[in-house]
Order: sequence, then C-alpha cells, then structure tokens
Amino acid sequence: MTTPATAPSPYAVLSPAAARRVFLTLTLTRWFPVGLVVGLLTLWQLERGLSVGQAMTVTSAAGLTIFALELPTSGFADAFGRRPVFVVSAVVNVVASGILLVAHSFWAFLAASVLTGVFRALDSGPLEAWFVDTVHATTPGADVDGALSAQGTAVGGGIAVGALLSGGLVWWHPFADASALVLPVAVFVGLNVVHLVAVLVLLREPPSAEHLDTSGARRALASAKESPAVVREGLGMLRDNVVLRGIVTVELFWSVAMIVFETFQPIRLAELVGGEERAGALMGPVAAAGWAVFAVGAALAGWASRRMGVARTAILARILNGLGAVVMGLVAGPAALIAAYGVTYLLHGSAGPMHSALLHREAQARNRATVLSMNSMVASIAFGVAAPLFGVLADRTSTQLAMVCAGAFSIVGAWFYRHSLRAERQAVTSALPLPSGERPVPVD
Repeated sequence: MTTPATAPSPYAVLSPAAARRVFLTLTLTRWFPVGLVVGLLTLWQLERGLSVGQAMTVTSAAGLTIFALELPTSGFADAFGRRPVFVVSAVVNVVASGILLVAHSFWAFLAASVLTGVFRALDSGPLEAWFVDTVHATTPGADVDGALSAQGTAVGGGIAVGALLSGGLVWWHPFADASALVLPVAVFVGLNVVHLVAVLVLLREPPSAEHLDTSGARRALASAKESPAVVREGLGMLRDNVVLRGIVTVELFWSVAMIVFETFQPIRLAELVGGEERAGALMGPVAAAGWAVFAVGAALAGWASRRMGVARTAILARILNGLGAVVMGLVAGPAALIAAYGVTYLLHGSAGPMHSALLHREAQARNRATVLSMNSMVASIAFGVAAPLFGVLADRTSTQLAMVCAGAFSIVGAWFYRHSLRAERQAVTSALPLPSGERPVPVD
C-alpha cells in the first residue's frame, strides 16, 4: 500500500505541447473579454453619473490595490499552488464585472475597481508560472520564448477582436430603452464566466508531495505562513542577482513609454482632429488595429529570437519602441500619428515576450510567480508616478514635448539589458547553464 507521501497524483503532467495549448486557450479566454470594455470603461462610468475626477479616482483604486497585493498574492501562489490562486482570481473577476454592470454610484464603481485590482493581483503570474514549470517537468531547462511570443499574439489578437466586437454591439444597439453601452458590458460579464469555466476544466496542477497528506485548511495555513519567506527570497534575488535587477529596471523605463501610446495618444489625436468626440469616434478602430499589430509584433519577436537571441531581440525592440514614441510626439497630422502609433505598438508587442523570457531564466519554480510580480509592481509604480509628472510637463509646455521626452527617457532602459546579453553570450559560447541552472533548449 502506497503511503500518502508517495501516492501518485490524480493529474498526469502535461506534455509541453499540451501545456502550451492550455496556456494559450486560457490566455485567450482571459483577454478577449477585455477588448469589449477597454475603450468604454470611462464612458460607462461617466454615463452612470460619475464626474471625471471620480472616474479617475476609481481607476487609481485598482492600481493601488494591485500594488499592495502583487507580492503577497504571488508569494502565496508560489507556496500554495498556481491553480487554486488562478481559480480564485477568475471568481473575483466575475464578481467585479457583475458589480460594474449594475453600478450606478461612486461607491459601487469603487468596489468594482478594488475587486478588479484584487483579480489582477491574483491573476498576475500564476498561469505563466504554471506553464513554465509544467514544461520544465518533462523538458528541464527548456526556453519558452516561442510560447510567450504566441501568448502575446493571443493577447493582442483577442483584445483587438474584442474591441471590434464591442464597436459592433454599440452600433447595433438592439435595446432602444437602454444605453448603447449596456450590451458590451453585459457580454463582458458573460465571457468572464466562460473564462472561469475554462480554468476549472482545463487547468491541472499536480499537488506537491509535501502537501499530499495535508488537509485543505492546514495546507492553506501552511502556505500562508510560507508566503512571506517566498517574498523575502524574491527580494533577496533582486538584491543579489545583477541580471534580474537589470531586467526589472528596464520595466521602469518601459512604463514611461507606455504613457505615450496609452495616455497621450488619444489626447494628441484630439488636438489634431479638433475635439474629443471626433477622436473618440476614431479610437475604437485605432485601438483594435493597435492590438492587432501588437499580436504581429509578438509573433515577429519569436521569429527574431531564434535568429539573433532573446537578449538582442529584447534590446532592439526596446530601443525601437522608444524611438516610435518619440516619433509620435513629432508628427504633425492625424494619419501620421496613427501610423506611428501602429509601428510603436507593434514593437511594444515584440518587446514583452522577450522581456518575460529573460525573467524566466532568472527565476526558479519556487519563486517564479514572485519574480513576475516584482516586475509588474515596478511597472505599476513607475507608471503611476511618471504619468502625472509628464502631465504637468504637457500642461506647462505642450503634449508633443511631453511625448518626446517620455519616449526618449524610455530608450535609456535598453542599457540595463546588458547583463542579460552577457549571460546569454556566455551560455552560448561556453555551453554552460543559464544563471538559473537552465539551458537554452527550445521547445517550440
């Protein structure tokens, strides 16, 4: 009779190909619904009676919640298990979007925003960490940049199609007695339920051997006690690992570039076309096109990394992305701005998967979600601090100057990839393992 400590898992470890299919499917079910509300959220809040100031306060509440919970939740995911945390995140997402649908007051929208922040903190890292660890269970040391590029393609393509569907639903407006914005938000809630069901059905994670003889309550308590240690270890890695510290530092600069093509772009477009309403009419298809080229950029990054290496591809994408943001600030017409936006977003899609692949090289199974969350925290706080500063610059000078300065600042971040490039060169030339003990074995 087998002892509990050696009893076989009820779930077989998936092959890399099967894990990739689950990874990309759940990525699509997670991000496709976002496209339905990505361009409508502020409009929905204003239509339900919020002022602009209240809407901005609600939005900031989600960001602050993410920042506060990012590391604790990722440490819990590393200690307790990725599947249960990801399931809880999907449940919270359904509740948050349901409140968003019925909200009519500032406090209701605030509750939806805080719950959305909880969802995003829980959602950040576990699926990606699950996929990498599942691949490494059967193919130790395998690089996953190809799958991460495919994930970026799925994210971009899913949001783009969702944005187009949202525009079509607004145009259709089949319920004359209700707002044209109700249907996209209602469909958003329904698709979040679909995502929850997909997570429950598709995501399988063999329990750790040390937890097989422990009840669920005792396991949760033990994992909660273990989470701070996992977090401390992750912060210690950031202090001691110069390669990881450089990669995370890049995120600080990259976040400033995002201010240009996510915040200043519609403002500048309004200046060029003569008003917010005209710009709003253009932003739906422009945003959909941006996410579509984001998906293309992610696919191109996977192709480029196989030929020139992950680190070189990341450096090139970061530099060109920053230059694209600078050009967006320099152009003088709406067509040129939209074209520059498209190119910049393509490079945005190229940079992300390579950055993630470099992060995974420095992480280990016990702290992978924590490392991803540290990177996400840096992005959140950098964006939150830099955005108002560049907003002041725009108010006192011009939107164009603020865009050019932010784009130029972001280019500097590519310098901090130099340690990753050096480590990659050493691994290739000497055939030694990468810093985390992994070898660059492609599985795609």
